[in-house]
Parts: sequence; structure tokens; C-alpha cells
Amino acid sequence: MIIENLQTVQENIRKACKNCGRAYEEVTLLCVSKTKPVGMLKEAYEFGMREFGENKVQELCDKAEVLPGDIKWHMIGHLQRNKVKYIVGKTELIHSVDSERLAEEISKESLKKNVTTNILIEVNVAGEESKFGVSPDETVSFVEKIAKLPAICVKGLMTIAPFVENPEENREFFKNLRKLSIDITNKHIDNVSMSILSMGMTGDYTTAIEEGATHVRVGTGIFGVRDYKE
Repeated sequence: MIIENLQTVQENIRKACKNCGRAYEEVTLLCVSKTKPVGMLKEAYEFGMREFGENKVQELCDKAEVLPGDIKWHMIGHLQRNKVKYIVGKTELIHSVDSERLAEEISKESLKKNVTTNILIEVNVAGEESKFGVSPDETVSFVEKIAKLPAICVKGLMTIAPFVENPEENREFFKNLRKLSIDITNKHIDNVSMSILSMGMTGDYTTAIEEGATHVRVGTGIFGVRDYKE
């Protein structure tokens, strides 16, 4: 099932790229493997997948210990400051930086471990009260502040769009995130590149790609519905 699902997702990415005149290679597919057993991740790995996204620090660390070392791990869930020390040095990218204090903690731990940590700023582009993230209006000044911190590098923006039946309803949010990233690029802030736009999940990733997503986070579309009873 996982192989067939991955083939379908890859084909959908190809079509979305073709629709908007982008190269397939411009989009990174993150296999969102939260709550999924290691055996399922191995199946995706054997198919050729190397980028996996986890929501919980403990789960990311546990899986990283037993799975091949060439996997690139992405922390995509809400990150608490007291958990930062466990994942600095283990992640390709932290997608969910949403406060100065969190950025400061990542900087502090990165200095301790003598690494540079790549981060994305999580933007609550739809203004949902239930979601984390910096408001769009505050994002530029937020980026300017944390870009000065040592041992971290701001690589772009991330958003979690609303859960909708019709992905077209989220197109405006994806457009707005891309526009925000262009505004930040034009400010030429030191230590900031807006090369990554992490947006789009199982229900709306093709729409996100048409609006400029470089990283799409697909879980259910690859591994099936999650079982939270585990």
C-alpha cells in the first residue's frame, strides 16, 4: 500500500509542477511518519524516500536511533524549549519556530554542540486561534530579530493551513505566505534566505505546489489514517 501511495503522491506532484511550469526537482516530499511504526518507514525508505517529518521530539529521536543514518529528519510539530537539547544536531530542519525564546534556546544549544541549525519561521497565515505561529504582520520584524542570533540560519517560512474539504479554499493562504517570503527576500537581511516554503499537506499539497511550495508534508496520503491509540 505504501509504495502505491508514494507513486500516486509523486505523480500528483509531477502534475502540479507541470501545471505551474515548475521542475519536479524543485519540490521536496516529506513523509510525515508521526505515530507510524518503524516498519512502515523502512518500506518508504526502501522505495527511495530520505526525508521524514516527525511531530514529537521523543518519536524523532527513537526512530533516528534505529533507522539508517542517511535519513534527513524534519521537526514539523510544535517544539517546547525544554526539548530543544534533544534534537539540535539531529535535524535537517526545524519547521516550527514561533517565538523569540524558542529561537534563543535553539541558538544556545547549537552553540553548545558547535553546529548550525537550519530553521523555518512558522506563520499562522490564516489567523486560526487553535494554531501556533507568528502573525503575518509580525513576521518581518520577528525574522529581523532572530536572524542576529548565532548558530542558527533562517531558511524560509512554514504554515499549517486550515483543514478544508476543498483545497482551493487554502490557495489564498499559500499565495500570502509566498508573498511574505518575497517581501522578506527583498529586505536582504543577513543570515536569512527564503529558499524554503513549507506548506501543503495530504489534502492540499498540489494547490500549495502551484503557489510555490518547496516542501510538502504528506502523512495520511502515504501511510494511511493515523492510529492515536498506540
